[in-house]
Amino acid sequence: MLTSQTVQCPYCGEPIELVLDASAGDQHYIEDCQVCCRPISVHVSADDDGEPRATVSGENEA
Repeated sequence: MLTSQTVQCPYCGEPIELVLDASAGDQHYIEDCQVCCRPISVHVSADDDGEPRATVSGENEA
């Protein structure tokens, strides 16, 4: 099941949309910002309802 979530880039502050895969469990990966192209550290985990939720940080802030 794919879910989308809008997050704010930790570098440029622009909103970006991430597509999250709920079937993959907890995840950590790097994705480039669609606006400023800097690497964003993305952590995906399930919330209390089982829906995936992403938190983002700058590459060196994780």
